[in-house]
Amino acid sequence: MRVNAAIRVPQVRVIDAEGKQIGILETRKAIELANDQGYDLVEVSPNAQPPVCRFMDYGKYKYQQSKKLQKQKAQHQIHIKEIKVRPFTGEHDLEVKLRHILEFLEKGDKVKITLMFRGRELQYKEHGEAMLKRIIEAIGDHGVIEKDMKFEGRNMVLMVGPQKQQKQKPSSDT
Repeated sequence: MRVNAAIRVPQVRVIDAEGKQIGILETRKAIELANDQGYDLVEVSPNAQPPVCRFMDYGKYKYQQSKKLQKQKAQHQIHIKEIKVRPFTGEHDLEVKLRHILEFLEKGDKVKITLMFRGRELQYKEHGEAMLKRIIEAIGDHGVIEKDMKFEGRNMVLMVGPQKQQKQKPSSDT
């Protein structure tokens, strides 16, 4: 967007701060008129014949645009939580970790489940696969498997994402 002196055309169509059309004016005269009212002359439609300019507080406009962009970025963030288990993790410990996984999925976060093998545990890959299958069964309809079980070095990794939920209209029981 070009502002004030950056506007290089001889004539512009001018709209005031309230949205009312003033008409076609010389650019210098339009800039003076905007300054008298405490605004900047901002080119909003440069391709029109003549270009359309508007009176506005350009600093305030830029600030509002940056705030809007920050808000959009904040809404699109997806967090990845990691839960680590071992092939011989105890029953109670596994239940606690499953509760955490379900909480993360309800919040809309993705969960990376890492099954770590240490030492000679690597010989018992079937125990690890059975552990991950139990976790998948426990998650059930709460999540969707995004990456299936895969070895990464001495670890077996599984990625689970939240179930896509359709927004339901609130029912009125009156």
